[in-house]
Amino acid sequence: MNKTEILEKLNEMLPAERIVSDEAVMRENSADRFLKYQTVFGVYTRPLPAALVRVKSTEEVSKLLAFCNENKINVIPRTGGSSIEGGLENAVENAVIIDGSEMNEIIKIDTTNMMVTAQCGVCLEYLEQKLRAMGYTTGHSPQSKPLAQMGGLVATRSIGQFSTLYGGIEDMLVGLEFVLPDGHIARIKNVPRRAAGPDIRHVPMGSEGALCYITEVTVKIFKYMPENNQFHSWLLNDMKSGFEILRRVMVEGYKPSFARLYDFEDGEYYFSHFCEGKPVLIFMTEGPAEISEATSRGIERIVAEYDTYKKVDSRYIETWYAGLNWDTSKVEKEYKEIRETENVGFTTEISALWSDIHDVYENVIRRIKAEIPDITMVGGHSSHSYMTGTNLYFMYYYNVVDCKPEDEIHKYHDPINKIIVEETLKRGGSMVHHHGVGKHRVAWVKEEYGSSYPVLKALKDIFDPNGIMNAGTIYPMED
Repeated sequence: MNKTEILEKLNEMLPAERIVSDEAVMRENSADRFLKYQTVFGVYTRPLPAALVRVKSTEEVSKLLAFCNENKINVIPRTGGSSIEGGLENAVENAVIIDGSEMNEIIKIDTTNMMVTAQCGVCLEYLEQKLRAMGYTTGHSPQSKPLAQMGGLVATRSIGQFSTLYGGIEDMLVGLEFVLPDGHIARIKNVPRRAAGPDIRHVPMGSEGALCYITEVTVKIFKYMPENNQFHSWLLNDMKSGFEILRRVMVEGYKPSFARLYDFEDGEYYFSHFCEGKPVLIFMTEGPAEISEATSRGIERIVAEYDTYKKVDSRYIETWYAGLNWDTSKVEKEYKEIRETENVGFTTEISALWSDIHDVYENVIRRIKAEIPDITMVGGHSSHSYMTGTNLYFMYYYNVVDCKPEDEIHKYHDPINKIIVEETLKRGGSMVHHHGVGKHRVAWVKEEYGSSYPVLKALKDIFDPNGIMNAGTIYPMED
């Protein structure tokens, strides 16, 4: 179907005011923040969608998906729009964006069974404010919290800054409702645990809109006790000892909500007023006073066994912590700086075992500095740790020199991603820790999965045989 035909059918299904097809809006919605340098300079290189449709119910999602499936029209599921890995980028002409941001009802806060049920378009920060006023929290706090919405958080398998204590979204999700490409509405009930076959919550969770459309989620809630938070920080002599301290804290069974290690380059970006050219190690403990205090004592004991440079005044960390999250004003400020300086920054996050993480870190930093032109900063930090290993966030900035906006990704960002992915995969790590595959790490998805790739591929073949869901995300286009 061409654009005119698609719009005619959409207007038969939904009120005209909820269907947007203006060309300027379609350009803005043809990409996410992965192509921010192009966006800043008004360059749009992706195929234009036919329309953005604002839905208000699961039944409307079902009707739209059934129509698109029957006519083999590409669909891009969307809620908060905070994606940064190309997951919202349009790959096929005349796609339909189904925007669930107006499905924004908090359905039930259940303090007996300690869970909250919300529609996909509920903003996480709004939900947190409601819960905290009642003395509860989701424990989920990504930097995108002021922008991100519940459906997208589950669809991207997101993680929050307090993950070492509360886990990722996969640890918080109780049940959910989603719509398959043929319009079938599926609900996974809310139970504490079950062993009735495979855990099918993991089909929609992390699917990045490539298998279904998530319409409702139920997540755990926890008691909120910020008065018991304790902050700890040290400057270190090297990253290797920092990784070892993190490992010791985890394997000895402590659960700080924050456990972070910054190298000097990344640390200088946040902590220039005190980092003195040294790596920065940070912990925060929380929960009941007795647990927070015991965790703090355990961390202090472990760190005391290492040759640290100096302890940091905890007030510095409290101040930094209070300003962590992104919002629209920070995005606008970043775009203004890119326009004025033509210097652009990104992150790529991976995970690896404790035995491999330091080698991945050192080799990535060395190669980026040696192989990528016009680099102005490259560093890294660990912010999510486990019994078995940790993640690494690589932060990098570069000047865009003698390069058109549409060529910036190919000259700089793609080669940087390639280095990070190569160095991670060759040591058995994962090329994606939590931002999702999107459309710019999909080239390595078969290598990521190895011999288990047929299982992933089978999900697409079974649930989306017409290939209408978010083409090019997770699954290579040639598949």
